[in-house]
Amino acid sequence: MWRSRWAVVYNRALVSKVDGSRFDATYFATGCGLPYERNAHWLGFFGGIADRIVRGINPRTALDAGCAMGFLVEALRERGVEAYGVDISEYAISQVHPSVKPYCRLGSITEPFERRYDLIVCIEVLEHMPAAEGEQAIANFAAHTDDVLFSSTPHDFTEATHDNVQPVEHWAERFALYGLFHDLDTPWAIRFRRDWATQPHRLVRAYERVLARTREENRQLRDALQRARRQPN
Repeated sequence: MWRSRWAVVYNRALVSKVDGSRFDATYFATGCGLPYERNAHWLGFFGGIADRIVRGINPRTALDAGCAMGFLVEALRERGVEAYGVDISEYAISQVHPSVKPYCRLGSITEPFERRYDLIVCIEVLEHMPAAEGEQAIANFAAHTDDVLFSSTPHDFTEATHDNVQPVEHWAERFALYGLFHDLDTPWAIRFRRDWATQPHRLVRAYERVLARTREENRQLRDALQRARRQPN
């Protein structure tokens, strides 16, 4: 089922409608909260992500899909991962550090990648794409990896380039349609993995565990709040 759905979407002749020129110097200076540039903040941020990836996943190869200026590619390579990046912004790719410039290229994440990867990372990218292109990107990921580390803002509707802001459950559903399921045993990030599809009993167990814990936590918090309200001032 998952392979047939992937074939239908992935084989469409979908030409990218995302205008890469929108992501220019002005966008990176003003559209990311803090100016997005090579500085201690962003190098430290992506260094921290790279540390978690190496400790928690330990991929041999990785692709940063929507790599911008290549900070994560750089951090992963410093930690021994054979990492690559692709981004649609000509400006961002022009800012990649010379040490990793050979490993980052201009291109769309809807277009077929040249190889498979142990891990594909996609951080705050799909909300910038129309829904049909986001679907194409997910199909492309599923064709080239069994493991995706993912984030996409569920609530920032005011950013001008955000065309596809969706809740977490939307993305979980879309990835599941291609056989990539939310791995609840990776609590520090949203991770979609294919091996869950072949072990549905593990998936059921994980969801039941998280659901039971959340319900118990809510019950205890409600009880504590009610006790506090009953106490005299």
